[in-house]
Amino acid sequence: MVDRRILVTGGAGFIGSHLVERLIERGDEVLVADNFYSGLRSNVHHLLNHPQFELVRHDVTFPLYVEVDEIYHLACPASPIYYQRDPVQTTKTSVHGSINMLGLAKRTGAKILLASTSEVYGDPEVHPQQEGYWGHVNPIGIRSCYDEGKRCAETLFFDYRRQHNLPIKVARIFNTYGPRMRPDDGRVVSNFIVQALAGEPITIYGDGQQTRSFCYVDDLVSGLMSLMSSDPGFTGPVNLGNPGEFTMLELAQRVIDLTGSASRIEHRPLPQDDPSRRRPDISLAESALDWRPKTALDQGLAKTVEHFRSYA
Repeated sequence: MVDRRILVTGGAGFIGSHLVERLIERGDEVLVADNFYSGLRSNVHHLLNHPQFELVRHDVTFPLYVEVDEIYHLACPASPIYYQRDPVQTTKTSVHGSINMLGLAKRTGAKILLASTSEVYGDPEVHPQQEGYWGHVNPIGIRSCYDEGKRCAETLFFDYRRQHNLPIKVARIFNTYGPRMRPDDGRVVSNFIVQALAGEPITIYGDGQQTRSFCYVDDLVSGLMSLMSSDPGFTGPVNLGNPGEFTMLELAQRVIDLTGSASRIEHRPLPQDDPSRRRPDISLAESALDWRPKTALDQGLAKTVEHFRSYA
């Protein structure tokens, strides 16, 4: 017997498709809504004939009329190449998309989770980042369509909670990697692996001392599911990410070692508003969700390299 009917917006994307698999494995009926701007049909192709799976091509900036029990609202391009290609649409996806999904949740009485982002912290002046930190964001920069769009989405979620007593959950997702990342998404893990496998120079922006924290996708999905099923009084926002912190140079060297590549490192100018440091404080996730990532960077990178080799 199917437990729940769950809508996953952006469910054909990198993170969304892994989440959909896990929900189906658990016994849920899953409806995916995706406009395939950055998601791929191939990510969910193996599920098309599954009796608990349904796929609809839909842009969340337009209302969606369905009956569901829970909504995971993941729809929004998350890589700079994609979200900067059409910045107005990116903002509309975060703002109009959230209004439409919150309206659906209100009508159906569904519990709704927002996939927000560590980008709400901007280029942080507090390190590591705790949920109480309000961030340091440029509101008019080239990344603002994503950063400020997600900040506004959080505002909308909490206003729907206050105004309509809607059951909400808000996750702030830090850098996530793993199989099904797009080779052209411009994010650092995919960039480095694709370049290393092709024997091309590995491009590092700036001096390579800027840091990121990398969470393997399976761990992240476990965090999202734990958040959705958490105590009704717990809304978040809650950081979901791996607190291990690595410089870009360290990451590049690990990728070179894992691929056996002869690639050399090439430095390029640092893009505007690129955060210098990023690491989550996950003490809230540990205490409220009993969640902590389990996959070491080398272990996750090895699986991701294997995935990218299949493109060759």
